[in-house]
Amino acid sequence: MVSKTDDIPASVPDCNPVELSDEPGDGAQDGKETGRTRLKDSCGCGHSANTAMVNEDGAHEHTEEPESKHNGTADGGDESNEQEVIVIQDTGFTVKIQAPGTEPFDLQVSPQEMVQEIHQVLMDREDTCHRTCFSLQLDGNVLDNFAELKSIEGLQEGSLLKVVEEPYTVREARIHVRHIRDLLKSLDPSDAYNGVDCNSLSFLSVFTDGDLGDSGKRKKKGNELEQIDCTPPEHILPGSKDRPVVPLQPQNKDWKPMQCLKVLTMSGWNPPPGNRKMHGDLMYLNMVTVEERHVSVTASTRGFYLNQSTTYTFNPKPTNPSFLSHSLVELLSQISPAFKKNFTALQKKRVQRHPFERIATPFQLYSWTAPQVDHAMDCVRAEDAYTSRLGYEEHIPGQTRDWNEELQTTRELPQKNLPERLLRERAIFKVHSDFAAAATRGAMAVIDGNVMAINPGEETRMQMFIWNNIFFSLGFDVRDHYHELGGDAAAHAAPTNDLNGVRAYGAVDVEGLYTLGTVVVDYRGYRVTAQSIIPGILEREQEQSVIYGSIDFGKTVVSHSKYLELLDKTSRPLKVQRHKVLNEKEEAVELCSSVECKGIIGNDGRHYILDLLRTFPPDLNFLPVCGEELSADSQCQGFPRQHRHRLACLRQELIEAFVEHRYLLFMKMAALQLMHQKANKDLNKADTPAITDTSEEKSNADTKQITATDSSTATRVSTHGTDQEDNSTDSQTVIEGEGNSKPTTNGPVDPAGTPNGQFKSKLEVKELEESIPGLAQAKELAETLVAEDGSGVDPKSREVVLNACKAVGSISNTSFDIRFNPDIFSPGVRFPDDSLEDVQKQKQLLKDSAAFLVSCQIPALIKDSLDHSTLPLDGVTLTEALHQRGINVRYLGTVLEFVDKTPAKAQLEHFYRIGIMELITRCAKHIFRTYLQGVELSALSAAVSHFLNCFLSSFPDAVAHLPPDELVSRRKSRKRRNRVPGAGDNTAWASLTPSELWKNITSEALSYYHFTLQCESVDQVVEKYGLQKITLLREISVKTGIQILLKEYNFDSRHKPAFTEEDILNIFPVVKHVNPKASDAFHFFQSGQAKVQQGFLKEGCELINEALNLFNNVYGAMHVEICACLRLLARLNYIMGDHPEALSNQQKAVLMSERVLGIEHPNTIQEYMHLALYCFANGQLSTALKLLYRARYLMLLVCGEDHPEMALIDNNIGLVLHGVMEYDLSLRFLENALTSNTKYHGPRSLKVALSHHLVARVYESKAEFRSALQHEKEGYTIYKNQMGEAHEKTKESSEYLKYLTQQAVALQRTMNEIYKNGSNASIMPLKFTAPSMASILEQLNIINGIIFIPLSQKDLENLKAEVQRRQQLHELGKSEEPIEDSPLELEDKIPVD
Repeated sequence: MVSKTDDIPASVPDCNPVELSDEPGDGAQDGKETGRTRLKDSCGCGHSANTAMVNEDGAHEHTEEPESKHNGTADGGDESNEQEVIVIQDTGFTVKIQAPGTEPFDLQVSPQEMVQEIHQVLMDREDTCHRTCFSLQLDGNVLDNFAELKSIEGLQEGSLLKVVEEPYTVREARIHVRHIRDLLKSLDPSDAYNGVDCNSLSFLSVFTDGDLGDSGKRKKKGNELEQIDCTPPEHILPGSKDRPVVPLQPQNKDWKPMQCLKVLTMSGWNPPPGNRKMHGDLMYLNMVTVEERHVSVTASTRGFYLNQSTTYTFNPKPTNPSFLSHSLVELLSQISPAFKKNFTALQKKRVQRHPFERIATPFQLYSWTAPQVDHAMDCVRAEDAYTSRLGYEEHIPGQTRDWNEELQTTRELPQKNLPERLLRERAIFKVHSDFAAAATRGAMAVIDGNVMAINPGEETRMQMFIWNNIFFSLGFDVRDHYHELGGDAAAHAAPTNDLNGVRAYGAVDVEGLYTLGTVVVDYRGYRVTAQSIIPGILEREQEQSVIYGSIDFGKTVVSHSKYLELLDKTSRPLKVQRHKVLNEKEEAVELCSSVECKGIIGNDGRHYILDLLRTFPPDLNFLPVCGEELSADSQCQGFPRQHRHRLACLRQELIEAFVEHRYLLFMKMAALQLMHQKANKDLNKADTPAITDTSEEKSNADTKQITATDSSTATRVSTHGTDQEDNSTDSQTVIEGEGNSKPTTNGPVDPAGTPNGQFKSKLEVKELEESIPGLAQAKELAETLVAEDGSGVDPKSREVVLNACKAVGSISNTSFDIRFNPDIFSPGVRFPDDSLEDVQKQKQLLKDSAAFLVSCQIPALIKDSLDHSTLPLDGVTLTEALHQRGINVRYLGTVLEFVDKTPAKAQLEHFYRIGIMELITRCAKHIFRTYLQGVELSALSAAVSHFLNCFLSSFPDAVAHLPPDELVSRRKSRKRRNRVPGAGDNTAWASLTPSELWKNITSEALSYYHFTLQCESVDQVVEKYGLQKITLLREISVKTGIQILLKEYNFDSRHKPAFTEEDILNIFPVVKHVNPKASDAFHFFQSGQAKVQQGFLKEGCELINEALNLFNNVYGAMHVEICACLRLLARLNYIMGDHPEALSNQQKAVLMSERVLGIEHPNTIQEYMHLALYCFANGQLSTALKLLYRARYLMLLVCGEDHPEMALIDNNIGLVLHGVMEYDLSLRFLENALTSNTKYHGPRSLKVALSHHLVARVYESKAEFRSALQHEKEGYTIYKNQMGEAHEKTKESSEYLKYLTQQAVALQRTMNEIYKNGSNASIMPLKFTAPSMASILEQLNIINGIIFIPLSQKDLENLKAEVQRRQQLHELGKSEEPIEDSPLELEDKIPVD
């Protein structure tokens, strides 16, 4: 969600060398002391260090990890923690480097670095970038490339390292040519447009004009306000209907290529013949310089020189002079003056760019628009396309990478202390991002028909492929495998379910249990699953290898003790229940997963599990089962509904939320029963047996009453719980406690961590304890029961817990423990008779969780949208919002119906509009997928443009252009059976018409989402739901991977179609993969957030800096989580008054968001707004305005003008314009914001009062006092009604009204004077004041949620004492929570996003 992303983590390759030179390790020196104090502090402050900080016990993901080394005591973990943090804080030192032909220079290095990283830095520096083939020598000894600096003898502060040129080999010569080509292309954005090599776009520098220097101080030139041109382009003004596409990618003047060289290609004379090889020739190159000089160059062991060959005659002898040089750059500089001049200029520009603009991202990002880019000649690109590109530049020389081995070995790395865990997580992350890139390339090659199938005789849909040690299969139902589950629809859903399973098991991270590397790629209408290969699996039949699970959906089932033991460790965090099923011989077989989950021991002896598509329990709302009734809550919403397939599962987030909700219920029931007992005891001090009986009966009756009702009543019982219970899943923490737990529960639970890493706030717990008197007692009882085996507890209390356990469906009778059996309702699975009662219980649980989704989670989402704590801007953020609450997208129709019935529907208009848009584009995507499968490659662009015309163009009879006839051969043989998957040669796609497509979309909406769209054409939809065609285009392009030409499209013309085939530039894959996490860094980040929450800004800042360090260590320089970290840091810098530092951090956050999430991702829009605020605070007004205009433009494109977030942008723009005295413009924006706030927050909201006040101030500056008074009165009325007369806001407003009235009276007097006495009147000069920058900044801070309140030292002490008191009171909810979610009383002091 917008403004909710501070807690979203995410993914980046190995630490990038650029950073080394950039930030001389200043964090490192002072780390030693802070490390020590910090951890002590964190313990004193309430959450024990082992949970919040670096949890020692190896449970390094924040899941409840069955790890019993540790009894939750803080003191044990403390000492080792300090050591750990210090280990990583090794201080850096400086070495001198002497390269041939340059002055020696200093370089800051750290002891953990490898020598190789210095190589990288030198290849990036402006004066040494052209060298690739060299060694570093210390006192004449060559340093080993892979040695860590600390292991090198004699290397210390001030040592001199010499750069020594080494002789070339063929490999080195190729690397050199590739590197020179990269340097020549370094400013060229075509790689980013084409989506290759992890390049992506960034446009921030266009708007800042390089203004934001490294320190954020700028050349003083903007202080005279007259110079600033503030008029925004027409299309950005409020009310403009024009939505141009071209400004999305403004022209960056740096990209006008400076040509250094016309052509650089491999020569046709390669490879050198034997006799020349013996002279040291490695390869030949052809070049054309800018001056049109054609030269032929030999790469030899000694370097590069000119030879006498021409295109058609081979003469390898050197010319005279031969210009022998060790690098191509030196050679070219001698023969081409233009090269020398332009190359120097180019490198200057290259190093001036912010490193974040050029570092590769961890995963490829694709742009849905691109300008027409010239296709230039490029030998390296050509070579890459036609060789397998697996050979020389991969890590292991001479062989392809064994992905499975790499993925599994990194998992096995040790993880006892922080440095080990960092190393492990970094390795896991690096291998994952490499694997995702390789899998994507392979999947595209498969669909494009460039890979031979391993079963070429089969029909196309059934073929399987192996490429680069990765196994590829297509998402079709082959051999009727999914026949009972929904055929092709099930085969299409299975890979993503499987991926979710892989993700879940990977996060639990049980030692000895292995999953396959899995990537799911959607490309050209096909779904391809890429998996790493289990060693030995291809040599044997599947029947022989599977020793656990079932290969025929439960007909034959086998089990294995080792697998049961391993899977048992995952059963608690994943809430999977151990259960028995019957096999074909009627024997009961015990499983701890679904039957489809197969266990195979590879030839490497590792225990693999695969086919995890049913890791989570089925969703009964979409799985009609004969003879089963759903609860009333589900039924009244029209469930169960028929779905395309029978693989619909509940999401992990939902399971967590449901368990959490049941846990609160469990506590309340125990508390109520304890109260009854207590009341009965008080009634009768003389303990007669009769009364005891009644008390027991009574408590039993209680339980029955609650059990009988369905989950919705249960929801009502837990009045306090559900309201705030969105997604703070802190399940099971209390009961399992920190003591040694009973044998039945496998090991203690990590008290602070839950898989989602979200936490319950202490305030809620406090409310609970106040609302139910017996709760604390119940908690204590539950804990003692667990801790002491229940032996020392009196039978009555034990019975209380037993009743509560039964009522909430716990699988244990002595503690709260809810788990699901994933095989319930699986077709073909049978259970033994003795477990029938258990199966009934499980069925009830499933019905309850399905009802919980409909009756709690959907209303909670709508409630959050009403109070604006959830603000989706586009399809992606809407999907995130649904998923965060465990709602699958197939519920989108239900959610929209719910919004439609909400009384406050007008305030949810933006949500409804985005939902409708998502629903329509998803239906269109489903249709597009099958549409594309029938298109042959030569007609692809024609087919895509035809589809877009039918979808978006108002032109009623869109006609497809078939590819021109002269290319279609008449004598095409029809006999070839095994064509590539993407080569249908029918032209059925050409007959699609707009009305037919929209008919299909409405029927798809009805059958898939059970939602009725009343529309027959795009224009009706736009009219009825207030959508924008450009936004629909963006959504469909992003979802399907289409890239279109950047130009203005006329969608509304009724005379010609909007798109031609020339407008479709490319079609990209859409990739889903696992994002490995940096767990320690994430813990630091959360502890930092918690500290900030409590008002300890400085400590919070230190922790977050530490987190940033660790994130960089694991992910490298670019990652979504680093982006969140930088944003929070910038905000803290700003609050603590360090504006330049805030600016510098926020600039990094913007660049990173553009590069990692996309230039128009909602997150990026947010980052632009924060940056504008810090620019303003630094006195860079025109830059601040440009950034705000950019944010507004992106907002218009992504979701249109009518959105609550737009009010914030408009208020910001209006305030800045007011500051530069552009009053009329300012009013347009502020009044727009006022209208929007009134609509979305209700006319009585404080936001509206503030809006009125801002408008009044501008009117005052214009001396239009009557209008000013009118607005301020409105504001005053709201303050008075909401806050009361005595509140300071009301008083301020009333003061301002008095002042305005005086001004108005004074003005009137003056006017009267003029009328009476004409030109010789004695006029009192009127005071018209331009607003001061300070007052504008103050208002900007307020609307952006940053409020400074001057606190005295005493106040601060009281505040800290209060926070600590609270924490000691409520150890129940060991909680830290992302900044925004918590309703802290300290709201005034702390910024709330």
